[in-house]
Amino acid sequence: MSLILTRNTPHADDVYQQLIDAHEGKTKAESDAFNARLILILMNHIGDETVIAEALAAAEI
Repeated sequence: MSLILTRNTPHADDVYQQLIDAHEGKTKAESDAFNARLILILMNHIGDETVIAEALAAAEI
């Protein structure tokens, strides 16, 4: 499996809006904690250490 860096979500704008809505009303600290939990949940879902390493490297750019 390899990391997909091109658009892979049919309704990306709707998904992005869900993320924005999930942060509504949260403080900066609450949003940061939410993001950390979300990242850990998605990393667990991916479950592939190589893909996760690729994603971490891509996020450094």
